[in-house]
Amino acid sequence: MVGFEVGAVPFNPDGWGPPESTSPLLPNHLSNVPFAPFSRSDKVGRIADWTRNYNPSRNSTNPRNSTHPSDSVFDFTGDDSFGGAGAADDDATFRLVDGKPPPRPRFGPKWRFQQQRNQLPQRRDEEVEAKKREAEKERARRDRLYHLNRSGGHGQRREAAVFKSSVDIQPEWNMLDQIPFSTFTKLSFSVPEPEDLLLCGALEFYDRSYDRVTPKNARPLERFKNRNFFKVTTTDDPIIRRLANEDKATVFATDSILSTLMCAPRSVYSWDIVIQRVGNKLFLDKRDGSQLDLLAVHETSQEPLPEAKDDINSAYSLSVEAAYINQNFSQQVLIRDGDKVGFEEPNPFANEGEEVASVGYRYRRWKLDNDMYLVARCEVQSVVEVNNQRSFLTLNALNEFDSKYSGVDWRQKLETQRGAVLATELKNNANKLAKWTAQALLASADMMKLGYVSRVHPRDHFNHVILAVVGYKPRDFAAQINLNTSNMWGIVKSIVDLCMKLNEGKYVFVKDPSKPQVRIYEVPADAFENDYVEEPLPEEEQVQPPAEDEEGGEVIAATNDGEDKEVTVEA
Repeated sequence: MVGFEVGAVPFNPDGWGPPESTSPLLPNHLSNVPFAPFSRSDKVGRIADWTRNYNPSRNSTNPRNSTHPSDSVFDFTGDDSFGGAGAADDDATFRLVDGKPPPRPRFGPKWRFQQQRNQLPQRRDEEVEAKKREAEKERARRDRLYHLNRSGGHGQRREAAVFKSSVDIQPEWNMLDQIPFSTFTKLSFSVPEPEDLLLCGALEFYDRSYDRVTPKNARPLERFKNRNFFKVTTTDDPIIRRLANEDKATVFATDSILSTLMCAPRSVYSWDIVIQRVGNKLFLDKRDGSQLDLLAVHETSQEPLPEAKDDINSAYSLSVEAAYINQNFSQQVLIRDGDKVGFEEPNPFANEGEEVASVGYRYRRWKLDNDMYLVARCEVQSVVEVNNQRSFLTLNALNEFDSKYSGVDWRQKLETQRGAVLATELKNNANKLAKWTAQALLASADMMKLGYVSRVHPRDHFNHVILAVVGYKPRDFAAQINLNTSNMWGIVKSIVDLCMKLNEGKYVFVKDPSKPQVRIYEVPADAFENDYVEEPLPEEEQVQPPAEDEEGGEVIAATNDGEDKEVTVEA
């Protein structure tokens, strides 16, 4: 075996390294050789680092360069210690094969984030949730673009495919015609001033202190459970029946039905109107529990509402809430213990001794043609007296349910930017405001009062506060919202002319839930009746009479409009 001579190792009794007395004994080839200084606590891991990409111009910014002071020993600069005078020139021409700097990313912060994400991957469930959120954002973006394209950039329409028809279309119904709303916008008809045939009911005076209500001194909305509100259709009205027997007109309707037709081009949700042709007379009716009894909320907005019906912010829940707010508001802003203004006849729908809401019915007649007149029941809710002159008022309430849907916080904007709040409501509830204005014009009201009612808390749909009450003249407000009276009557006149050409029977106008058009169906004479049954069931399929319960009562299943209810009859 080849021997290996270790050589003489001098002993240093004073510490580490060779003693100073032996430094001349070091061999020449070890002279001036640098070594990394270290302390006793450091771990000796390397003598020289040949993996670094040395570049003097990028020495301070290279992320791979270590900031440890001991690494500076290996930063060779090509001085005369190695290679003599020509070492610097050699270093100037020296290049590594992979010395080209990596390409700079286009967006630095995003690239750095992606680098970190690659180094530290997310958990699997977090990745799935992140992908779901991105997909939802992309879907919402596509939906907004689609709605914007459908509306022509005016923000008046949303995709109505998710909406359902207000009435179930039966297979035996015969569709006669469908009319697009585009034909309604071109119609025009002028009617002379109407005449009052009869005034019924009683009105209470308006409390002017509500005109000074602000968000800082808001008043809680009260509940009027003892007062009765009536939503009677045309053919169930005894006054209209009497006027029809007296041949006072050819067409009979109510202000809510007429306003629905007049403002049909602004509607998005589905609605329906029942038309009965009896002899030479035409009756425009609504079904029991019709959508016309409720108030649509956020109908013309681009922000979609929750689809779950039990959600407090769904379209149906908001409609019920808005109707509840509107009724209570119309009675709270009155002087309830003061004098009343009575008319020729009392409320035709109230029983004796029954407490009813403050309302006045004006049965008015318009001339549509030489031998065609229209009679409608119009409503006003209050009266004011100034300089011994009485003025009729209509009272309606806008409601705020969550400012994140509208984008405007009423409590902050009503005092300083009331115009911005109204503009937002005109965008989100264009059809509802137009119908209120049309009803005020039909009743010839001198003023329409709009209340701004908001929830106490966005998740509490039972408690509300009145933030402000603002009054407008109906004609001025109609001009402000671009509601043309001649166009309104043109729509009514065209529909009446169309219906007068039909045979005697029952028909229904249905607004298409997904398209801006209305359809006309011919329906059986007993349709929409409470006891309407198409054909009896066979005896073997009939439900057997239930047994009596423990208290002696019998439970009978009753069917009303397709909904099963239980009625207990005492023995």
